[in-house]
Amino acid sequence: MTAPGTTVLVVDDDAGLVRALTINLRAHGWVVTTAPDGAHALDAVAASQPDVVVLDLGLPDMSGLDVIAGIRGWSRVPIVVLSARQLGDDKVDALDAGADDYVTKPFAMNELLARLRAAVRRAAPVEGELGEPVVVAGELSIDLARRKVQRQGADVRLSPTEWALLEVLVRNRGRMVGRVQLLHEVWGPAYSAETHYLRVYTAQLRRKLEADPSAPRHIITQPGMGYLFEP
Repeated sequence: MTAPGTTVLVVDDDAGLVRALTINLRAHGWVVTTAPDGAHALDAVAASQPDVVVLDLGLPDMSGLDVIAGIRGWSRVPIVVLSARQLGDDKVDALDAGADDYVTKPFAMNELLARLRAAVRRAAPVEGELGEPVVVAGELSIDLARRKVQRQGADVRLSPTEWALLEVLVRNRGRMVGRVQLLHEVWGPAYSAETHYLRVYTAQLRRKLEADPSAPRHIITQPGMGYLFEP
């Protein structure tokens, strides 16, 4: 169930779809705001700071990828892309730009609701972890309780999904985590086949955390099996 007061910003220029989404989301307990284009979306994120954003890529004034980049310049709010574009490159481009998930139109409302809940859950602070240690790995300091990462003493900005993936790897540091387990823990059981998500997000983490992303020291791929975090 959605927590009372959980807010979602729906960004789409299709008035009929926006109206249908608004009715369905409100019926399931969401507080809904809307924006018809990219400029209004950026203003709305800054003004209302929603818990999650549903974003169409085909906006009338700018690319949805530019909207993602604009949001990611200062905010970690989860972004779920909702698009009629079904090509694999579009999904990878959106994820690489900083989106947390990608849903293709037409879609089942129950699936969209599940993905929104998962995105909000990944972004929410985890209670009861104040006693967790800070993991130090070379230049990195990873605070599992406060959900913060520093490299050479400087804060590193991670999206909620980047953090969720890193957290699973760090909590299992020194042990390989299988691809299916990672997909289940970070995205959910419905994502068992979405291995490109792992490629995209491990590449993003390496760019942010590794001294040499092409020769990673900490985030290691076990070909055909999974990934591990080496302290």
